[in-house]
Amino acid sequence: MKFRIVLALAVILNFEVAARGQTPPAAPSSSDQAHLSATIESFLRNLFSWGLDFQVKLGPYKDATIPGYYEVGIEVKYKDQDQRGVVYASKDGAYLIRGELYKTSEDPFASVRKDLSAKGSPSKGPSDSKITLVEFSDFECPHCRQLHEYLKTLEQKYPQVRIVFKNYPIEAIHPWAMTAAIAGHCAYETSSDAFWKMEAAIFDQQDLISAENAYEKLTDAAVAAGLQRDTFRACLADPAAKEVVQVDLAAGQKLGVNSTPTVFVNGREAIGGDASAVEQLIDYELHTKL
Repeated sequence: MKFRIVLALAVILNFEVAARGQTPPAAPSSSDQAHLSATIESFLRNLFSWGLDFQVKLGPYKDATIPGYYEVGIEVKYKDQDQRGVVYASKDGAYLIRGELYKTSEDPFASVRKDLSAKGSPSKGPSDSKITLVEFSDFECPHCRQLHEYLKTLEQKYPQVRIVFKNYPIEAIHPWAMTAAIAGHCAYETSSDAFWKMEAAIFDQQDLISAENAYEKLTDAAVAAGLQRDTFRACLADPAAKEVVQVDLAAGQKLGVNSTPTVFVNGREAIGGDASAVEQLIDYELHTKL
C-alpha cells in the first residue's frame, strides 16, 4: 500500500565542485539559521501543500560541496508517516535545490547494495547470480499480492535472477501484517521451501485473513507447509522472531523505504514493483553487467 509523504525529493544533475585550499565558511548564526529555516519551511509547505497537520523539522546545517550553499536535513511527519531527506539552500535564502548530490566518479548504487544483505532472508534463484532482486513486502498489502503473482512470471522469464524477500509490515494500516511476517519467518526457520509455501498461502488467502482469525489461518497455513503446529505456535509467540522482522524493517527504513512493495534490482529502486520498471532494470543489468 503506497502512503508516501509528497516530499519526493527529485534527482538533479549532480556534480562535485572542488573547493581545495579554502577555509570552510562558518555555520549560520542562530538568528540567521532561524530566518533561513523559516524561509525554507514556508517555501516547502507551499510547494508540497503541507498544512498545519504536517510537522516539519530542519537541520542540521552543513556546508555543501556547492559553494555558497548549505546542505540542510529535513524531516516531515504526518500522522504515522515519517520521511527524511536533504535540500540545498543558498546561504542568502534566495535559492533552494531539492535532490541528492552525487559524485559522478562513484557508483550511485554501491551504498544501497551494501545495505541490501541477503543473509538470513528467504531467497530463490541462483545463489551466484549477478542480478539480485530484493523485495520489501507486506503480507496484508494488496499491491504486494499483485507483485507476488507477477514474480511467478518473472521467474520464468528471468531464471538467472535471484529473488530475496524482506518483511516490511506497515502496522499502522495493516493490523495483522506483523503477525504474518513473524509467521513467515517461523516457516523460514524450518526451511526455505516451507517459507515460499507459506508466502504463497498467505497471499492466496489474503482476502480471508483478518485480525480476528489471523492466528488460526496462519497456523493452518504453516501446518500445510509442513510445520509442526505446536512448534510453529511457540515460534509465533517468541519475541526473538519479531526481532528478526524488526531487522528487516530497520534495513528498509535506512534505505528510505516507506511504501510497499518496494523492489531493488542490484540496488536500483522500483517503488511499487511495477512490472515494466522492474524488467527495465533487469534488462539494463543484463546488458551492462553480464
